[in-house]
Amino acid sequence: MIAARVVAVVASVFVSAGLAGGVGPAAAGPAACAAGNPLQPTAELFATDNTATITDPQDERLRNRLAGFELAVGAIAVQHIGLPVGSTLVSGVFWSDERRQATYERSREFHLACVGSADLRRIADQVRTRYRQESVLTFQRLAANSPEADAVTVTVAGIDVQRFRDGLVADPVARERLVGGSVTEAGTLILVVDIADVELAQRFVAKLGGTWDAHSVQYGDREFVSA
Repeated sequence: MIAARVVAVVASVFVSAGLAGGVGPAAAGPAACAAGNPLQPTAELFATDNTATITDPQDERLRNRLAGFELAVGAIAVQHIGLPVGSTLVSGVFWSDERRQATYERSREFHLACVGSADLRRIADQVRTRYRQESVLTFQRLAANSPEADAVTVTVAGIDVQRFRDGLVADPVARERLVGGSVTEAGTLILVVDIADVELAQRFVAKLGGTWDAHSVQYGDREFVSA
């Protein structure tokens, strides 16, 4: 309910500023809304409040729903003229070269509307600093033909955390190039992939027994915001 009220308050600000519709992108300062729909996400932010390295898939910390973290990040977004329009609880699996094993991370994929690249970076940096993270992953949605597009996101249904973890560990090329990914509670894999690695990602998804959903592919600018 609190998150819904935050969205309503910020949306009313955009409406009063004349940003709730019209043709072409609208902007509040440096922040840009999707044309005709200020509630449509223009960016994603992947983050956690955890600083520990977790290697045990049964670790209790991987059951944290991050409810307070969701509200806190939403408030940070609002401070930077971003509109939080929900988030997805995910379980991240990443390959650690240092430990030579998979690590796990409970996190959220935040969906942000009416946020431009500069404000997205500021939001991510504040989250990184407040929660003492090495980096925070952001993805600014762009047209497929945009010269700034360097990555894609794709969702693959029917892939659970264990299957993704086992596949990543068994494939030295995929774990080096893709590094990791996130899996929703419903068993949907989310990958953020460099454009140069799309074919590799497609082959990896096929090896997992998944189906590459071309309709879910979104082009954009990927950035790991760090100190």
